[in-house]
Formats: sequence, C-alpha cells, structure tokens
Amino acid sequence: MAVFRRLVFAGLSAGLLAGVFAAVAHHIATVPVILEAEVYEKSIIAAHEHPTAWEPENGPERTAYTLLADILTGIGFALLLAAGLTLRGGDVNWRQGLFWGLAGFATFTVAPSLGLPPQLPGSEVAPLLERQLWWLATAVATGGALALMAFTKQVRWAVLAAILIVLPHLYGAPEPLEHTAAAPEALAHHFIVAATVVNFLFWLLLGASTGYFQARLQPQVARAARTAA
Repeated sequence: MAVFRRLVFAGLSAGLLAGVFAAVAHHIATVPVILEAEVYEKSIIAAHEHPTAWEPENGPERTAYTLLADILTGIGFALLLAAGLTLRGGDVNWRQGLFWGLAGFATFTVAPSLGLPPQLPGSEVAPLLERQLWWLATAVATGGALALMAFTKQVRWAVLAAILIVLPHLYGAPEPLEHTAAAPEALAHHFIVAATVVNFLFWLLLGASTGYFQARLQPQVARAARTAA
C-alpha cells in the first residue's frame, strides 16, 4: 500500500508541475499561432456560411480550459511513468526519470507526429476515429519497441523492435480526401515547431520530476515497510 501511495503522490505532484508548465508554455508559444490561424478559418466559414461548433471564449475561459487539459494530461502521463519506474525496480532518481521522459516524448510525440503532425484550425484532416486509432497503434508499437530495446539483449528482440517502430509508418497514417488549409503554410510550420518544442520540454520536466518525487518518497516507504513488519 505504501508503494501505491508513493506512486500516486509522485504522479500527482509531477503531473501538476509539468501540466502548469505546459499551460504557460502553450500560452506563450502555441496559443498566439492558433488565434492567428482562427482568423483565417473564420473568414472561410463566414464566406461559406457554415455553422460554427462550440469553443471556449478567448481570454480567461480559454486559458482555464487549457490549464485543466494540460494538468490532466500531465497527471495521466506521470502516473504511467511512475508505474513504469516502480515495475522496473531498484533505486529511482531524477536522471532515470529524465530518460523515461525522453522515451515518452519519442513514443507519444515524435513517432505519431511523423504521420499526423499537429494541425492548425482550418486544416482538412482525416476522420477523427481513424486518426485516433492510428495514433494509439503507433504509440503502443513505439513504446513496446523501446521497452524491448531497453530491457532485452538478444538480437531477435532488437529486430522485432525495429519492425514495430517502422510498421505503423509503412501502413501509413490516415489521409484527408484533399489537403487544404486556411492558414498559410509558414504559419502551419511555425505551429509544428512550437508544439514539438513545448512537448519536448514538457516530457523532460515530467520525467525528471516523476523520478525526483519518487526518490523523495522512497525513504518514507522503506520506513513504513519496516514499521509494518
């Protein structure tokens, strides 16, 4: 039970810290680009008289939703990292957490973005379910491949890992019927770079802080185990 409390507390603490950081970073780096793209999108919608879906109002409401989403995302991924570090066993520190954060960045950002890069509002995209399924399959395959390379030494597992990494991209990400975008290409490229940098920093902080909080709690867990015995 003490180990479970350690895992949950580390995940909540690291997720909250990284989520707040991500919200601030998005507010600085990506939100201005999204707002600029929405100007192009709304001009097209107005020209064709398309109905608009609900979206939060710019200002405090939008900031609050972004903050909530980033914190929940951070906590979810931090719990995943904390569980992995716990199952791995042994001593944990922020450096080990940092490497796990890099693995998370490769699994959940780099690999899926090769087929489905971040898109600005007004971009034509494939159906949502198809994109979600391909993203999930790519993340699972990449994460499994990294685990095989990290925890096995035999050549056959390394070959399987390479196949898992390449397989989703050989299959191909779902494509829209036509590639159209309301925003200029330069703005879309700027958004992809900004979103990737924010995610990179998010995963570095998330991994390091998860390892740090688990290390801080490790002596307490040991004392609790000795007391229970």
